[in-house]
Amino acid sequence: MAHIVILGAGIGGMPAAFELRARLGAAHRITVVSAVDHFQFVPSNPWVAVGWRERGAITVPIAPVLRKRGIDFVAQPATRIDADGSFIELQDGARLDYDYLVIATGPKLAFDEVPGAGPEGHTQSVCTVDHAERARAEYERFLRAPGPVVVGALPGASCFGPAYEFAFILSTDLQRRKLRSKVPMTFVTPEPYIGHLGLAGVGDSKSMLESELRSRDIRWITNARVTRVEPGRMFVAELDEQGQPKKEHELPFAYGMMLPAFRGVDPVAAVEGLCNPRGFVLVDEHQRSRRWRNIFSAGVCIAIPPVEATPVATGAPKTGYMIETMVTAIVHNIEADLAGRAATARGSWNAICLADMGDTGAAFVALPQIPPRNVNWFRKGKWVHLAKVAFEKYFLYKVRNGSSEPVYEKYVLKALGIERLDRPAATE
Repeated sequence: MAHIVILGAGIGGMPAAFELRARLGAAHRITVVSAVDHFQFVPSNPWVAVGWRERGAITVPIAPVLRKRGIDFVAQPATRIDADGSFIELQDGARLDYDYLVIATGPKLAFDEVPGAGPEGHTQSVCTVDHAERARAEYERFLRAPGPVVVGALPGASCFGPAYEFAFILSTDLQRRKLRSKVPMTFVTPEPYIGHLGLAGVGDSKSMLESELRSRDIRWITNARVTRVEPGRMFVAELDEQGQPKKEHELPFAYGMMLPAFRGVDPVAAVEGLCNPRGFVLVDEHQRSRRWRNIFSAGVCIAIPPVEATPVATGAPKTGYMIETMVTAIVHNIEADLAGRAATARGSWNAICLADMGDTGAAFVALPQIPPRNVNWFRKGKWVHLAKVAFEKYFLYKVRNGSSEPVYEKYVLKALGIERLDRPAATE
């Protein structure tokens, strides 16, 4: 009997546990290790931050769900990985041996790279449900004394969709409260242009997102390097296309939400030879560590090079469909390894995203993620808002019921009118 340990219980870790159990049956032991005792549907955090969702609506207690599927759960952080010895150490000093390790931790949030940024500083975040609740409490205070708002992303960020989402959701919420006229808004991003998204643009994303920002009276600064944040003031260096200083901005704000750059989490980044200098796991085309054959990784914590060099550093996003296919590839490849066969399954490098805009939404499909592409598609409409609400319900249903079905392929691609994309198993 093999013991498979999954490090992380998010959008990658929980589906990995369900798929492994469904694929391998009861013959092998599976353990999920997480620093928190609940699953959180991260894409809904912008809604939590303005009071459109409550914490309980987008979180699921992990232990009962896994127990029903015969999966063990450890609710404490891992502090060290011994890749040569095939074990991890836990916060309480216990040792957990594994035959296979699946790293799906998500990222460490690198707010420390910009002085004064982050929930421990002077800006808010929607990266976790705890951050989103904190952002909501600050928002409630802001509503009593509205003023300028700054929303965007810090240098090195790779996940831009939630920044755009939050700007539009916040604008919509303020309109509904009849307060929008009292709130000047500025969108600040390291992207070289609006709609770059870390993907060198997708379809007509530049003009469509610029149009949306204009129609909502949201100013923007691109090629923006936030250098520091002080109470009520954000300092931004705007660069030109050659990466040279163009203009210095001192932006007053009464409320700010800035997404950070990511790094690998400490116990993963500390394993010499496992990660790149930012602490992201280096994997081959089969999601397997390049050095240790019994370590796999999926999601935001893996190393993916930027799509292109930009004047201010940006990264490439790892969207939900990509993560879903990475997980399925890992499951097939562990199954193959247990049977003495070579790994053949591969994850998809296709990017698919639904972004809510409060009263409408935008969807993009980049196949593959890195240009040139076979499909380069971007659309806007109220149907995207409705599709994202439906997808939230489907994914949370999947987690609550321990389902192993591919939610993105079954629901999101269907909603977008895309009949089929190659699944990892198709490469076997």
